[in-house]
Amino acid sequence: MSPPVNPVISDDKLPARADVVVIGGGIIGCAAAYFLARRGISVALIEKGRIAGEQSSRNWGWCRQQGRDKAEIPLIKESLAIWGRLQEEIGADPGFRRQGILYLTRDPAELAGWERWLEHARRHQIGSRLLSAAEAQAMTPDCCEKLIGGLHTPSDGRAEPALAAPAIAEAARRAGASLHQRCAARGLEREAGKVAMVVTEQGAIRTGAVLLAGGAWSSIFLRRHGLDLPQLTVRASVMRTEKAPAVTEGAMGTPGFSIRRRLDGGYSLAQNGVGFEITPDAFRYMRAFWPAFRQEHRHLKLRFGRAFFQALARPRDWALDRPSPFEAERILDPEPDHGLLNQALANLQAAFPVLAGVRMAESWAGMIDATPDAVPVISPVDSLPGLHIATGFSGHGFGIGPGAGRLAADLVSGAPPVVDPYPFRYSRMIDGTPLVPDAGL
Repeated sequence: MSPPVNPVISDDKLPARADVVVIGGGIIGCAAAYFLARRGISVALIEKGRIAGEQSSRNWGWCRQQGRDKAEIPLIKESLAIWGRLQEEIGADPGFRRQGILYLTRDPAELAGWERWLEHARRHQIGSRLLSAAEAQAMTPDCCEKLIGGLHTPSDGRAEPALAAPAIAEAARRAGASLHQRCAARGLEREAGKVAMVVTEQGAIRTGAVLLAGGAWSSIFLRRHGLDLPQLTVRASVMRTEKAPAVTEGAMGTPGFSIRRRLDGGYSLAQNGVGFEITPDAFRYMRAFWPAFRQEHRHLKLRFGRAFFQALARPRDWALDRPSPFEAERILDPEPDHGLLNQALANLQAAFPVLAGVRMAESWAGMIDATPDAVPVISPVDSLPGLHIATGFSGHGFGIGPGAGRLAADLVSGAPPVVDPYPFRYSRMIDGTPLVPDAGL
């Protein structure tokens, strides 16, 4: 089931030419289009389904620095600064509230990991602090579990996935961008070895610059053009509850559940654990993803079935004057893992008896685009001048989205990058750089 998302109206006519074409209407693509348009650059944003139709509306809604890979910390700091001024800047509420994020634990090893991560927090002046058992209990007076400690970052926040990307997209339009939904990008045309055109199902757009922000579809798109991107997808399930008493106004993560307070008075609720459908890409990229699998296999539910054969049947190449794989599946809308969600709800109710009567209102799942080192690619592609990528956000894309969009806009336009882009370079995916998730926690 797809969660409700604020609708965005498409522009009537596809432009014949644009300075930049952004492929993908998730939060990163929308933010990049917004920052480019504000600089007077003509932008066409094209989306095969609808704005925020996939993971940008299906995530937890956390905007966190806490526990971030050290490579991402400067970018999430910039993103939170943007979140903080976004409502005033665009004249619409994306639901951002700086209410903090709290982790709680019963595991000494987990607490020790948080203590190690605090070295990064201090270096970047984030303001996170480790909590004793008594402090953790004081912050969660309704919790009946025996806790040994926690980690708290008051400057972190939450936002509403149903509101954020559509609001940013509309702001991009007001700044001069054009928005085109149900308009799949079939591929790129080159002239003199450079990007010259994006061919869509509604026509072609002449351009010298393309930003691919296609989420789970990015690797498939790039493969058609002879470019390799080690990327896999995992299925994450989420529910929202009916209106319920407040046990936190921010977001909270525990071993048995994770919650975010919503503007509607309920919670978005999930649990650590994702589904992984084995596909041919799992074998193609096995070597690259093996370190990540060893770290995270306890949280993975492996499944072999229809997805393998669907992926096997998907063409690796297609004519640009014929329907593409992106038109065959407009919106990824996987079935949620109801067992996992029911367990998360039971764990929440056991930890907080005040929520014993809370009920699930709806549930959904989304497909997270992951890289082997769980760090995104935000980068030009040297072998195809004019092409840039912003993908592989590995479940971090919503909170980091405004900052990632700003960095992508900087790189595409040639402006000084807002943060050092080196950790996000595409070349690390293909040049033999060890791709290992940060185990600093």
